[in-house]
Amino acid sequence: MSAVDEGEDGLLARVLLTRVIEPGDETGGRWVRELGAEAVVRRLRERGGPLPGASGKRWAGMLARAERADPRGDLAVAREAGARFVRPGSAEWPRQLDDLGDARPLGLWVRGGADLRMWALRSVAVVGARACTEYGAHMAATLSAGLAERGWVVVSGGAYGVDGAAHRGVLGSGGATVAVLACGVDRPYPRGHTGLITRIAEQGLVIGELPPGDHPTPNRFVLRNRVIAALTRGTVVVEAAHRSGSLVTVRAARRLGRHTMGVPGPVTSGLSAGVHELLRQDAVLVTDAADVVELVGDMGELAPERRGPVLPRDLLEPAGREVLAALPARGAARAEDIARDARTTRDDAIARLYELRALGYVERHGDGWKLTRQAMISARGGSDAP
Repeated sequence: MSAVDEGEDGLLARVLLTRVIEPGDETGGRWVRELGAEAVVRRLRERGGPLPGASGKRWAGMLARAERADPRGDLAVAREAGARFVRPGSAEWPRQLDDLGDARPLGLWVRGGADLRMWALRSVAVVGARACTEYGAHMAATLSAGLAERGWVVVSGGAYGVDGAAHRGVLGSGGATVAVLACGVDRPYPRGHTGLITRIAEQGLVIGELPPGDHPTPNRFVLRNRVIAALTRGTVVVEAAHRSGSLVTVRAARRLGRHTMGVPGPVTSGLSAGVHELLRQDAVLVTDAADVVELVGDMGELAPERRGPVLPRDLLEPAGREVLAALPARGAARAEDIARDARTTRDDAIARLYELRALGYVERHGDGWKLTRQAMISARGGSDAP
């Protein structure tokens, strides 16, 4: 934080600029970095000439917005809504947001009692299609609940579809979740999620760059996604068509060096086409919370080994498995033929065959040996189907 931004004046200057400079505006961010927020505000208040990079038309619009801005009033409205303003350099500021450079937020309006910086240290973004399928909603909720149960904070955008399912999965498991809005934190959007976002503010955090009362626009949704990407250790996409807005979050995460992950869906589903394209590039395929934590977590947080069920024949010694495998699927075989196919001696084959008979795998028929029904079922993986 620059020295010119220290104290209450610096706070008020940044709050005012949230009314003047749009989220993600790198030109405005450069002014603040080079001159300090207070100097930029003075220039606006004095109605001086445009700062470098601002056209006359744009500067006139900024002057008009600055004239109407009331930072003390915004702070009062925010307090009434249970929100506060967190600025860069303060104790609660998540330092990973500094990776955005001049596109870094001027500050964040935060609603909820938890410490944003501490929560963001161990967080994962879960995003995806608004018009998701039942499969997408189920995967988002299950995966997010699993992350919460492992002590991870789930960050999403509070929207319909995958976002809402992710938040609900966490809330249902008693975990921690953060909703990043593209509007003022005192006016939940979409309106149909007012109850959900209110509950998130009570149990988690609701954050945004825009001042109280500000409304969302299509461009603000897109720019909001860079905050989700920068705030978290990685982004998981659950269902996304080729032109899905959630892919913006993944691309931002990739540029920032964060982990990018995708949950696969049916190859016939257009809503999974964008995810599958990501997986063809450099995103990592994940199917549950354990997969995600293994990628983004600390050393030693490994997902369990994935394998099919352990069959009784898997517990046999290698020599016994070789002899068992040498028996024909139908009919009986002589010991010397079994020994030849198992690449062992006749005496050793006979010894193994008697062990296998004691375990119920083979039976003797005259001078030959054949598989029991149990052994044939085991060979098919436990299925009774012919």
